[in-house]
Amino acid sequence: MSFEQSRLRSDMIGTQVITRATGRRLGVVSQLWVDIDRCEVVALGLRDNILSKVVSGPEQIMMLSSIRQIGDVILVDDDTVIEDDISLATYSNLVKSEVITESGEGLGRVRGFKFDVVSGKLQSLVIASMGLPQIPDQVISSYELPVEEIVSTGPDRIIVFEGSEEKLKQISVGLLERLGLGAAPWEREDDGYIMPTSASNQLPSGIKQPAPQARREVAPPQRLELEQPTRQPIEQPVPEEEPYQAKPLNIPQKKKVMEYEEEDF
Repeated sequence: MSFEQSRLRSDMIGTQVITRATGRRLGVVSQLWVDIDRCEVVALGLRDNILSKVVSGPEQIMMLSSIRQIGDVILVDDDTVIEDDISLATYSNLVKSEVITESGEGLGRVRGFKFDVVSGKLQSLVIASMGLPQIPDQVISSYELPVEEIVSTGPDRIIVFEGSEEKLKQISVGLLERLGLGAAPWEREDDGYIMPTSASNQLPSGIKQPAPQARREVAPPQRLELEQPTRQPIEQPVPEEEPYQAKPLNIPQKKKVMEYEEEDF
């Protein structure tokens, strides 16, 4: 193969694939599929029409190794390069994947990448505030980050080393930045809390890390209770009961009536 080996994803999308044997048009490149574990482009997706997935029908897959020449078109040997039994379940297109540092600082989203056409190895990621390749470079600022900065990868997230923003190279200046209204995602002031990112479910970086120290459990502070002196109950004097005195009865007394004797005259 005699062509420039380093290509951007955007250079490949929309390129026609033609067979050298018969000159038959197999379709146009609509997607690049990446083995995220090896950071390597392995296959190309082809459609009849790049403008509409509905109109163009199902996607056909061909391996990157089937390419024989690249120019204005991509040349392959014949139509047998189309693979019918390949599964894309383990591959990713990397587009819109979030890029963050180990401390959780967001650098943007993937809108493209540069790779070696012969080996398929990724060389750098193209990052912007939005991972939409359809947005022109004149509208949105984009940056290039070497793949050596990648710590681990996942289906929708790429974790890079702390301080990787210093390794970014700006490749386009967006309209908002030219007007002084925009800034890079990591340069924006944000008062919100950034949660540290855990890479426990992603691939390790291969760098030996010191064993974490055991966390010492600290007992919660106890509330001191002052001992109160015991007080004896105060006995209240019981009032003495007075003897019961009955009220005098008002009984009418019997009066004595004088009797007179009759005298004889």
